[in-house]
Amino acid sequence: MAWYDEAIFYHIYPLGLANAPKQNSYEKPVHRLNQLIPWISHIKQIGCNAVYIGPLFESVGHGYETTDYKKLDSRLGTNEDLANFVSECHKQGVRVIFDGVFNHTGRDFFAFQDIKRNRENSPYKDWYCNVNFWGNNEYDDGFSYENWGGYNLLVKLNQHNPAVKDYICDVVRFWVKEFDVDGIRLDAADVLDFDFMKALRQVANEVKPEFWLMGEVIHGDYTRWVNEGTLHSVTNYHLHKALYSGHNDHNYFEIAHTVKRLYAMGGNRPDGLKLYNFVDNHDVERIYTKLSNKMHFMPVHVLLYTLPGIPSLYYGSEFGIEGKKERFSDDSLRPALSLSDYEGATETNPYTSFIAALGKARQKVPALSYGDYQELLLRNRQYAFSRNYQGQAVVVTVNNDDSSYVMSLPAGNAAEYVGALSGQKVAVEGGNIVVDVAANSGEIWIPVLGAQEVSEGPVPERADMPGSRPDPAVTPLARAGSEKGPKGQKGASKVAPETAKAPHAGPKPAGSSDKPGARPEPGQAPAAQPSRKPNAQPDPDRGSLDYEEIFEKGRVAGLQDAILAIMEKNGPVTDQMRKDVRENVYPDSLVTWVKSFR
Repeated sequence: MAWYDEAIFYHIYPLGLANAPKQNSYEKPVHRLNQLIPWISHIKQIGCNAVYIGPLFESVGHGYETTDYKKLDSRLGTNEDLANFVSECHKQGVRVIFDGVFNHTGRDFFAFQDIKRNRENSPYKDWYCNVNFWGNNEYDDGFSYENWGGYNLLVKLNQHNPAVKDYICDVVRFWVKEFDVDGIRLDAADVLDFDFMKALRQVANEVKPEFWLMGEVIHGDYTRWVNEGTLHSVTNYHLHKALYSGHNDHNYFEIAHTVKRLYAMGGNRPDGLKLYNFVDNHDVERIYTKLSNKMHFMPVHVLLYTLPGIPSLYYGSEFGIEGKKERFSDDSLRPALSLSDYEGATETNPYTSFIAALGKARQKVPALSYGDYQELLLRNRQYAFSRNYQGQAVVVTVNNDDSSYVMSLPAGNAAEYVGALSGQKVAVEGGNIVVDVAANSGEIWIPVLGAQEVSEGPVPERADMPGSRPDPAVTPLARAGSEKGPKGQKGASKVAPETAKAPHAGPKPAGSSDKPGARPEPGQAPAAQPSRKPNAQPDPDRGSLDYEEIFEKGRVAGLQDAILAIMEKNGPVTDQMRKDVRENVYPDSLVTWVKSFR
């Protein structure tokens, strides 16, 4: 187990966040990086424990056309500023990784400048790919060369050249010695030479325990890059695409099938392929902009924080900000932000408080970092799975529909589960938990014995997310699920069929019994009791009979009969339809169902 196995990343594009000029004049350093020091406590407050920051080093413009790998960009400050930033992160328990732009350099890099001066006589003429002194380019250099992405501003390094390989390896050593960095994100790793990456992995193994290498890879079989010889992880663009389009298209099958494929890629083991998961970054549109239904912000991020992999949050997205990709500029994706404008956001901004709650749950529940993955329920608009670790079965539920949905799901050995986001408790009955997932929402259900210090009750009352309607039956963030609201809609509060496999939960505790009413051994959690109202307790003055329970059962049966009678008037009623009605034992849900008929 390494630090990155439990990491929750906060991704910073520093030139944008610090509002640096778009072009570098190479003049006196301006200490803008110091403006980011207060962000460290904010990063901790929302539950992140690692920072991916970059590009950082001297460059011409956007940062990816490097001029000097060993000097902080003068628009951000000095090397001393960067060392201080990393040191402050470490003091607050936050790891730091830099952007390593090793596929190409800028035209101001010393080796390229020497080629311009000395042409065929330059000792660096083989540092770049396909330098042709019979060619030319738009800069009228009198020679041509291979670039990256069709931009001659980005000159492609020849990674087969031992001198280039040695130089970059020395850069990595310098970063560790000078700044105490904890890892590197390799830019454009999908076009890096594999022998070059193997050399970097050898250096990573030498310079620092648990030094992490993560690569930017868009497509392909991720195991080509992620293995013992090359990188520890890569960017999970497969899941990124599935997370937003799966919600926009109301298609959880896309997300679940992507997860299953990636999990199989890693040998169907929780430690097989730990990918860097994200929903937005400095190259793609903000998730809030991409979502057709802004209420899907909640289930999208529940999945980001609970699916196999390492979650990453892009700076500013915790505030629910917009960011649309433009044709010739990424500036809107990389905005300048002032932390003072978001003072108290964890208390006043529902998006921020929600992200903070997810961060807390992720940090406190080991199963979300180390647990295996089992799909429990899958429909176009509903999805549930479990993460199982050391006998603890954590259940995750999401719903992208505008109506609430009741799920009956297999659970573990605990007698009771608690929602990490809502604080709601549900009993395990017959090996299952029955939960009502609010419209456009999600929840992380944790066995009560494993939920200590995780859920302290509902997320505090906040202004609703835009477009939501209050529903007194659910917590503020859960109810931010629907512009129409979960009540009074046709087909609201459906019931999931019990077709799922039970999650691994380990052996039952000694002394446990399957017999109804069995008395627990001393120190053992009591068995789940028949449900009355949610969280209702028996009334000792009523003896063994609970007349309120009898009334509730009668009301439920009457509502169920009414629904079936209306269904029979409307057409044939199948056995599955009858089963769905009989399994719904929630009065509010049944009342809504009755009202849904026209």
